[in-house]
Amino acid sequence: MKPYAQLTPAERAEEYARLQGEFESLKARGLSLNMARGKPGKRQLDLVSDIFALMQKPEDYVSDGIDVRNYGEMAGLPAARRLFADILGCRPEQVFVGGNSSLQLMYDTICKAYTHGLLHSPRPWREEETIKWLCPAPGYDRHFKVTESFGFQLVVIPMTDDGPDMDAVEEAVKDPAVKGIWCVPKYSNPEGVIYSRETIRRLAALRPAAPDFTVMWDNAYCVHEFEGDYVPFPDILSLCAEAGNPDMVFEFASTSKITLPGAGVSCFACSEANMAHMEQLLIPQVISFDKVNQQRHVLYLKDKAHTLELMKKHAAVMGPKFRSVVDTLDKEIAPLDIASWRRPKGGYFVSFNAMPGTAKRTLALCKEAGVTMTSAGATFPYGKDPRDSNIRIAPSLPPVEELEQAMAVFCVCVKLAALEKLGA
Repeated sequence: MKPYAQLTPAERAEEYARLQGEFESLKARGLSLNMARGKPGKRQLDLVSDIFALMQKPEDYVSDGIDVRNYGEMAGLPAARRLFADILGCRPEQVFVGGNSSLQLMYDTICKAYTHGLLHSPRPWREEETIKWLCPAPGYDRHFKVTESFGFQLVVIPMTDDGPDMDAVEEAVKDPAVKGIWCVPKYSNPEGVIYSRETIRRLAALRPAAPDFTVMWDNAYCVHEFEGDYVPFPDILSLCAEAGNPDMVFEFASTSKITLPGAGVSCFACSEANMAHMEQLLIPQVISFDKVNQQRHVLYLKDKAHTLELMKKHAAVMGPKFRSVVDTLDKEIAPLDIASWRRPKGGYFVSFNAMPGTAKRTLALCKEAGVTMTSAGATFPYGKDPRDSNIRIAPSLPPVEELEQAMAVFCVCVKLAALEKLGA
C-alpha cells in the first residue's frame, strides 16, 4: 500500500470502503478491551503477590528496634527510608515514606504550598494574585489535574527528544508568577523519553524569579526498563545542591509498578531543610503512614540490587506487549505515512501521534468497536491538544492475545480517520 496522501481519490474511496467492511466485522465481535490506563496486568500482580506471605513471625514486626504496629516514625521507618534512598541515589535523611500513592504526596505538597507556603515562599500561594505552572506536554494528565484543581494557569512547554524544551523553560521562569514545573524524567508519561544529562543540568541550574519555584520530579519509572539493561540516573537532589538550588526540588517515587498499585509504598525526597519544614506542616495531619506495609516492602525488596532483579521479571511480561504494539504499528501504519510514534525501552506507554485533526475521531471509532483508550487531549493541560493528534497507548493491562485484538481495531480506526481527513 502506498502512502495515503499519494492515492488518487478513487483509490482512497476504495480503501475506505474496504476498511469500513473490516471495521463492521470487528464491531460484530462484541469486544470489550481496556487500554485506558497504565495498570499492571494480572501476571504482574500474581508475580509479586507472595509479598503477603511475609511477616509470619513476631520478630518480623520489629525494625531497628521499632515495633512497626505502633504509633510513631512520621517520616517512615528508617529501613524504608534507606531502601528508597538506595533506589533513588540520595540519602536516607532526605526521604519521607508515605502510603501507597505518590500522587497523594504530590497533591499534598502543592496543597501545603497553597495553604501555608513552602520553605522560601514570601506568602502562602493562596495569597498570590496569579500562579502559573509549567507543564511539559504531551504529559501526565493527573499531574495537570492537580495544579488545575488549585486554579493555577497551566503553561504548555513542548517536549523534545531530550525532555522539556529548556529554552522555553528558562524563558518562562523569568516570570515571578511561575511557581513550578512537572517533570517525569525517566521514561516520561507518555513519551517514554529519558531526560538528557544536559536537560537535567539546566533544570538543576535554573535561576527562577520566584524564590519558591519548585521542580516536581516524579521519578515514577526509575527502575522500569522492559528492554535492555537498567539505565543509571543522576540524583537530582545532589545536582540542585551543587547548582546552588538545594531546596528547589521535590522528588517522588513509589512501588506501585514494582509490587502492587493498591498496596504499595510511596515517598518524596527533598533537602533536609525542606524536610524539616514539611514535617512541621505534617504534624497536625498524620502520626505515621502504614509502617506494617513499609516493613513488608523492606523485607520483600531488600535493596536496589534485589529490586532490579524483580524488575527483570516484570520486563519479561511487559516487553512482549510493547513489542506487539510497535510491531503492529510498523506493519500496519508506517507504510501509509499517516502517523508517528516513539519506541520506548521502559515505562508504561507508547506515545502515538496521529494525523493532526484525527485523534478524537480515531478514539471515537475505537470506543464504537469496543476498545477503551485514554481520551484524546488528556496528555495536554485542560484536555486540549491543539493539534488533536496525540494518543496515549497503554499496553500493560491486557494479555498479549487481547492486546493484538485491540491493536487491530486501533489500526483500522487510525486509517479510517486519516482517510476521512483526506476527503475519502
